[in-house]
Amino acid sequence: MSSSISCTDLSFGWPDGTVVFEGIDLVVGPGRTGLVGSNGSGKSTLLRLLSGRLTPQRGSVRITGSLGYLRQDLVLDAGLRIDQALGIARIRRAIAAVEQGLDVDSNLAVVGSDWDVEQRAAAWLSRLGLGGIGLDRRVGELSGGETVLLGLAAELLRRPRVLLLDEPTNDLDARNRQRLYDVVDAFNGALLVVSHDRMLLDRMDQIGDLREGTVSWYGGGFSGYEVAVAVEQEAAGREVRAAESDVRRQQKELEQARAKLARRKRYGQKMRDTKREPKIVMGARKRAAEVSAGKHHNLHLERLETAREGLQGSRSRVYDDAEIRVDLPATRLPAGRTALLMDGVRLRTGQVCDLEIRGPERVALVGANGVGKSTLLHTVAGRLPAEGRLRVPVPWRLLPQRLDVLDDDLSAVDNVKRVAADADVNAVRSQLARFLFRGDAANQLAGTLSGGERFRATLAALLLARPAPQLLLLDEPTNNLDLASVRQLTTALAGYGGALLVASHDPAFLADIGVTRWIEVGSELSETDTS
Repeated sequence: MSSSISCTDLSFGWPDGTVVFEGIDLVVGPGRTGLVGSNGSGKSTLLRLLSGRLTPQRGSVRITGSLGYLRQDLVLDAGLRIDQALGIARIRRAIAAVEQGLDVDSNLAVVGSDWDVEQRAAAWLSRLGLGGIGLDRRVGELSGGETVLLGLAAELLRRPRVLLLDEPTNDLDARNRQRLYDVVDAFNGALLVVSHDRMLLDRMDQIGDLREGTVSWYGGGFSGYEVAVAVEQEAAGREVRAAESDVRRQQKELEQARAKLARRKRYGQKMRDTKREPKIVMGARKRAAEVSAGKHHNLHLERLETAREGLQGSRSRVYDDAEIRVDLPATRLPAGRTALLMDGVRLRTGQVCDLEIRGPERVALVGANGVGKSTLLHTVAGRLPAEGRLRVPVPWRLLPQRLDVLDDDLSAVDNVKRVAADADVNAVRSQLARFLFRGDAANQLAGTLSGGERFRATLAALLLARPAPQLLLLDEPTNNLDLASVRQLTTALAGYGGALLVASHDPAFLADIGVTRWIEVGSELSETDTS
């Protein structure tokens, strides 16, 4: 069976006038396709348009084959039964009615060819690690990661030939991510995945890079894409340097042409003043010189304009993926100094924790969904009660999953001033520039920021707080971040001199930030050997 996705001249904008797409064309055939791009580039919006959840203002979308779509912001009613969430409750009732001889004809029509729907549902639930969940249980009994897998099972039960996945691994632990990877590997239709999960993207057959309403295509997985983009950007950088050199050369030649024209004018004036030649000859010579000089001058002006246009074109091919630069000496923690001590601390989950962090250690909390990683962090932060001995003898800050640290009615500058009241405004602005809030951008209200901007503003408010934090508690910090923001977070943490306690399901990110200890969270805490 054929399977494909295509859109032609697709245009869409929000009611406030913000244009997302203007005439975008896209074709995706059978195989695994990853779609990457910065926060706000329109990846999720594009998937919603392709799925029919949004209506384009112009253009067309064509899906060949049955469609499945797993949303990033999937929310299921906690009161639903599992079979209702899977979309098979009506068929189950019809099968039961036929077996009891009730209204057979109409119920047979409902069942169709789906007599094995319960068996298929059980098979998919088992494959996705939900085998112990009965079809009559309630959605509210599931964790966030389990809800995502249930949503995926519901889509797969429909036997889609085209499958759209929007950030499918955000809430999944390592084991469930592997289950999803296995599903992706086995899918034989047209698969389009929006994700920042590099391990997932490396399983793709091609990568589409969405920038400024245009998709550029790269064969292979994400690692090959990174190499190809690096080569392109190096070439684009050389083009910019060559174009800049050409502009300087044309400017110099124009200045020389103007100087030559001025000398000719002075010479002609001198000849006229001394009357060395007949007046008619001098007049003709003056007119010829002016015409020649004017043509020469205009030629150099045209060359300079062409060189400037070439420079502008070359610069447009250089990606503006600026990186955060952080150098905060006050955050540095001396080796051996205690940053966190938990001695027999009983969490509300019933776990008893013993954990000590000394000096600028970087400690990862890993484990399955729902085992208590976030609970541990929020207990350290004082957001949840705890029994036992808990000491945090250094300044600390928590980066929660929801990024709800900012006051939406305050600007980036004022949000930092809120946690650093004694800081000079100019000093705050100077530091915010390192987080890419330059000039008027620092005055923008937090409530109007894009996802990536909000992340950077939150990170700035944490790291620039007074006193400077020497312990950072990070709860799934890469969830919902695009790849550029993950790189920015990684480079920011590279300049951070304090201790880190990080809960994350992203092994590549944990490796990049130099985690020194791995703690498995379960019924108790245990060191994990990653050598």
